Amino acid sequence: MKTIVKYFTDFFGLFFPELCVVCSKHLFVQEKLICTKCLYHLPKTNFHNDIENPVAQLFWGRAKIEYATAFFYFNKGSQYQDLMHHFKYHGKKEIGFVMGRAFGLQLIESPFKEIDIIIPVPLHPKKQKKRGYNQSDWIAMGLANSLKKDADTTTLVRSVSTATQTRKTRFERWQNVENIFKIIDPSKIEGKHILLVDDVVTTGSTLEACANAILEIKNTKVSIATLAVA
Repeated sequence: MKTIVKYFTDFFGLFFPELCVVCSKHLFVQEKLICTKCLYHLPKTNFHNDIENPVAQLFWGRAKIEYATAFFYFNKGSQYQDLMHHFKYHGKKEIGFVMGRAFGLQLIESPFKEIDIIIPVPLHPKKQKKRGYNQSDWIAMGLANSLKKDADTTTLVRSVSTATQTRKTRFERWQNVENIFKIIDPSKIEGKHILLVDDVVTTGSTLEACANAILEIKNTKVSIATLAVA
């Protein structure tokens, strides 16, 4: 039976080959969405090895964050810009899982192994319904797969639908997200070290607002991991 399935898979692949979303070259059977070469050449930050890295510094004096990191540098015009656009706007949600899992493998031997629960930054229900998924959920699931931790997509919610953060100043971004995140069931995270996850960090305003909502719960700690840093 396995031989027959492989035959039809190979036959289908001749006419409808799976292509890398970064370089558009054919993927090997064991590769998913992104080829091994493009993953290898991803412009990784390796910030998880430096507690005082630039992402961590974004939150100094703003929120009590234990550790903060980003997987790779996001530069406009680079081949990896299309990767993020496919992921966020064109329905390729599985990219988040693949990238999150690769990210998690980096974090296993770092201070991030101390976390208890992974929580993605939520979208407002209306926006999530329109898009069809929350991209941060998929990153969280990939991280959870590697780190062997639970991903919680229901405890932190966005109670207000806000305008896009694009083209806003740092202060405007902060005003746009202030007090819009709520904790539904505090008992689920009380005394826990939360890994807060998002796709891209720019000024950190959204993550700051989420972290402050979590830190209102007794004995919680927050660390931050984003797929990219702009």
